[in-house]
Amino acid sequence: MQQPSKSRSQAFTLFRPHALEEIPQIYTWFDEMRTQQPVFYDERMHLWQVFRYEDVSTVITDYNRFSSQAFGATGSFLKDTLVATDPPDHRKLRNLVNQAFTPRAVARLSDSITRITQELLDKVRPQGKMDIVSDFAFPLPAKVIAELLGVPPEDWDIFQRWARVDSSDPALARQNGGRSMQEEMSDYFARLLEERRRTPREDLISALSTAEVDGERLSEYDLVKFCTLLLAAGQETTKNLIANAVVCFTDFPDRMERLIREPALMPTAVEEVLRYLPPVWFLFRQTRTDLELAGHHIPANQTLLAWTASANRDPAQFWLAWKPGLPCQ
Repeated sequence: MQQPSKSRSQAFTLFRPHALEEIPQIYTWFDEMRTQQPVFYDERMHLWQVFRYEDVSTVITDYNRFSSQAFGATGSFLKDTLVATDPPDHRKLRNLVNQAFTPRAVARLSDSITRITQELLDKVRPQGKMDIVSDFAFPLPAKVIAELLGVPPEDWDIFQRWARVDSSDPALARQNGGRSMQEEMSDYFARLLEERRRTPREDLISALSTAEVDGERLSEYDLVKFCTLLLAAGQETTKNLIANAVVCFTDFPDRMERLIREPALMPTAVEEVLRYLPPVWFLFRQTRTDLELAGHHIPANQTLLAWTASANRDPAQFWLAWKPGLPCQ
């Protein structure tokens, strides 16, 4: 990979890691950008890039000035989904979804995760080795999400095919005959929703179809959007988290040994993996009005790319070393 350039127009396109050996280089670039150009306008991409923790935190949490609807603008797959809406609509959708995750449903999901995990490990055990992504990190969330939603076992193959597609890549998302993967998924979930309304079961789609807030239920459109989001976003982020955790524990075997001795530290260790080597490197936002950010005037309706991966290693906020089991602030 080329060395980090001071050119504003090259920043976004050149420095996204595609291999483990590239990660130290992009973090070196993050260090430089936090110091030299913490906020700047990328003329080629027509968006603003943000690098420091304080500024990134402001951009992704201040819904009065920065809108999540930028997600819908950058890709129709996310349009009108939970991650691309702002309060109060976001709060309404979230509350409706939360109703489906009852204590009984969560307990049932925990049992499913344990069972599927054991099945995947048992499958590769005779080989004495495994590919952590293809043998485990990919199929685990795909199978769990399918079971959570109530996808029939006979449809799991097509479900996993969808999970393999990068929805941001039009060439991959478009199938033979011109139908997009998004259209195929939407049609499938609409049919499944109709079946569950006729014959409810103990699955997430059935629960969501009857959940209410202030006497209002999710529309079919919102339900279908939620299901496609859960597969697309839940699959990719969980796969990345599992793989990144293995990288961290491989690079720091002493931390793994400590966690084996003290398993109660695992929740904190997972949080530290999320910070140190996150599954999502950036988030998009859109300015609602003219505003100032870190001394820069940014007009309304501008797209911002907030580098959470850079913010997560900002020395002004965090220790740079990976310290699972210890406070990271």
